[in-house]
Amino acid sequence: RGISLALPAELNGYPGPAHSLELADELGLSAEQRSKTQALFDQMQQEAKALGEEVILAERDLDRLFRDKRVVPESLAFATSRAAAAQGRLRESHLRYHLAMMAVLSPGQVAEYNRLRGY
Repeated sequence: RGISLALPAELNGYPGPAHSLELADELGLSAEQRSKTQALFDQMQQEAKALGEEVILAERDLDRLFRDKRVVPESLAFATSRAAAAQGRLRESHLRYHLAMMAVLSPGQVAEYNRLRGY
């Protein structure tokens, strides 16, 4: 699942909302923690969908330049920069929600999350 956009966070002890919900019982999340985590997950999903659409559109435009044989160095530079920026915004979004989870979970829960996830 996913394309590892938040791997730096995962590998360095920053839990994500999706896996925190999957592990809610094992982590002993309170009702308030579950609610906050679900809200973060829902916000992340909504944001990621919109940003993902930007990535798809930018990649489609890049593909179209080549398909239509209209690509020149200037249009290539613009199109690849646009696609990279969209991908960067999507990745930043995912990482931001991992950061936000640090305010929801206790240090013990973070440690248990990392143990359960194998980090």
